[in-house]
Amino acid sequence: MQTPDILGIIAGNGVYPRLLADSARKAGVRRIVAAAFMDETDPALVQRVDQIEWMRVGQLSRLLKFFRDQNIHYAIMAGQIAPKNLFDLHPDWKALLVLAKLKQRNAETIFAAIADELAKVDVDLLPATTFLEDSLASAGLIAGPKLSGREEEDVDFGWKIAKEIARLDIGQTVIVKNGTVVAVEALEGTNDAIKRGGTLARKGCVMVKIAKPHQDMRFDVPVIGIETIRAAVEVELRVIAIEAGKTLLLERNAIVDLAAREKISIVTR
Repeated sequence: MQTPDILGIIAGNGVYPRLLADSARKAGVRRIVAAAFMDETDPALVQRVDQIEWMRVGQLSRLLKFFRDQNIHYAIMAGQIAPKNLFDLHPDWKALLVLAKLKQRNAETIFAAIADELAKVDVDLLPATTFLEDSLASAGLIAGPKLSGREEEDVDFGWKIAKEIARLDIGQTVIVKNGTVVAVEALEGTNDAIKRGGTLARKGCVMVKIAKPHQDMRFDVPVIGIETIRAAVEVELRVIAIEAGKTLLLERNAIVDLAAREKISIVTR
């Protein structure tokens, strides 16, 4: 794809939107416009973009009008929306109409419906990994010590369970120890699942995070950030197993340094 002259970012929380803006700028995007959400988007993003519009989660009409007014034809979703805000949603009439048509309401169906609405105003939603291809996890051992035989078995076991819960649209992360599932991610997100599972298993457990069987790379792409590693350190987790080529490692050097220092292995398949 040719680098667009203007890019819209639908900015959730964390460092993801900022890193995306920086990478897009380096790739030659001339103008970057961000739709930001109150109580979600890092205010520091203001310094990385040319135009920013603050709105509430659920103001779909405002998002579409903003992108239309800014002549946006290509956009990327970057960063999550906190689960509490999804339940504190105050949707506008456009969002209500979209939600009313959905038989199931999960990340995939909601984001796909938003992508359809964007397409109606001539905005193409690009893969969430666009401009961040260098941050995709490569195959092999990325950080930390080589896995023991028991840990390899737990990764194998956790991988099967994670694929199944992802297929059922429950979550994408499981925490296992000694052949036992101690936590399954649901709406709370990866970091809270790590803390819950690590607390139950005590030290030495294994985390597996995978892409969905038919992952739509435009949204809900698996991401590991520095906060994920900090959560793992807090509960003395031993292994983080992720999917090569489908998982973003945001601030990769910082992740690898912290994981290596704490003897946490990051491995891909």
